[in-house]
Amino acid sequence: MSLIVQKFGGSSVADAESIKRVAKRIVETRKAGNEVVVAVSAMGDTTDDLLDLAQQVTPIPSGRELDMLLTAGERISMALLAMAIRSMGVEARSYTGSQAGMITDAQHGKARIVDVTPGRIREALDQGAIAIVAGFQGFNRSTGDITTLGRGGSDTTAVALAAALDADLCEIYTDVDGIFTADPRVVPLAKKLDRITSEEMLELAAAGSKVLHIRAVEYARRHGVSLHVRSSFNNNPGTLVVNPKEGETVEEPIIAGVAGDLSEGKITVVGVPDKPGKAAQIFRVVAKTGANIDMIVQNVSAAATSLTDISFTLPKADGATVMQALEAERGDIQFAELQYDDQIGKLALVGAGMRTNAGVSAKLFTALFEAGINIEMISTSEIRISVVTRADTLNDALRVVHSAFDLDGDELAVVHAGTGR
Repeated sequence: MSLIVQKFGGSSVADAESIKRVAKRIVETRKAGNEVVVAVSAMGDTTDDLLDLAQQVTPIPSGRELDMLLTAGERISMALLAMAIRSMGVEARSYTGSQAGMITDAQHGKARIVDVTPGRIREALDQGAIAIVAGFQGFNRSTGDITTLGRGGSDTTAVALAAALDADLCEIYTDVDGIFTADPRVVPLAKKLDRITSEEMLELAAAGSKVLHIRAVEYARRHGVSLHVRSSFNNNPGTLVVNPKEGETVEEPIIAGVAGDLSEGKITVVGVPDKPGKAAQIFRVVAKTGANIDMIVQNVSAAATSLTDISFTLPKADGATVMQALEAERGDIQFAELQYDDQIGKLALVGAGMRTNAGVSAKLFTALFEAGINIEMISTSEIRISVVTRADTLNDALRVVHSAFDLDGDELAVVHAGTGR
């Protein structure tokens, strides 16, 4: 008997009929002789609706109370799904994150999992029941408060349960047929990948791919959890996210895919004295705000002034906070001015085969040049090249680069519903 953890996103349980369809799939997995644990997201746009409701009540809701509010969405889903399964003659029990043993730190809104103690889940499985767990949530032992894991948290819940229960497989069900070479909503000729390495998936997730959340991929890689990303709307095989064993030699495609991200802004600190320690001052201030920095570029200082500019990208949600924090330290850092740009787009080209293939950068930059798309920033890793362009040219850039690297398929990709998660 195999133990399978399944995760269903909001678009997969968007309404009563969708919940019944998902319940049928879960029951089929159980009747095939498997133990089944399910992590479920809130229905459709419930989380966004609850956020909007909170904003109508107060512009700055308490983090504790906001977490209490938002976790209601997953509790609704888990209970309805358990009801649907029981109506099909199979025992199912629903559990909140705290009941399932999802223990987190005390950070409201973006808590991190510190331990998983799935005793009640294991007990339910031993008694022949399907366990339905509310995704996206946990609790902190020291405060006793409910916490949420942030966007994409249900993916992380599923992977954490799979690791704690030593599951044979973690299936992530979504509204597309797997992981594609690009977002099929933007690049209609994107091709589904049968297999991708966790290393490549990490880079794509960090670059804005919406199918898997980066924290879930990190957790799966660290704990050796096998992932299968597939559609909840059909029974087609999806995409396996694999962890190649050390020393394993597998010939990888040069390029696995291309991803785009419109969620970042760019801050430029203008006129920074070109002296040792100034960059450290700037990024210590940023670190205190809790913002995550992505790309960083420092210009060569002007000989006449010995001043330089430092630009970096970060989530738009953190832009105002970081700008305020830096402005407060202008006197100590001694920069001339701050500039904020929220109309940027990031394109990332990812592939493990880049390590052993020359000319990838040249082909990328040539494709963008021929399309008249300007590059503002460049960042690279061993298997990724990222560039910043104008936001209104990003989708064109994705399609141009996808074609330039011969990633286009022969037929249009199918998107069943929702936003791809």
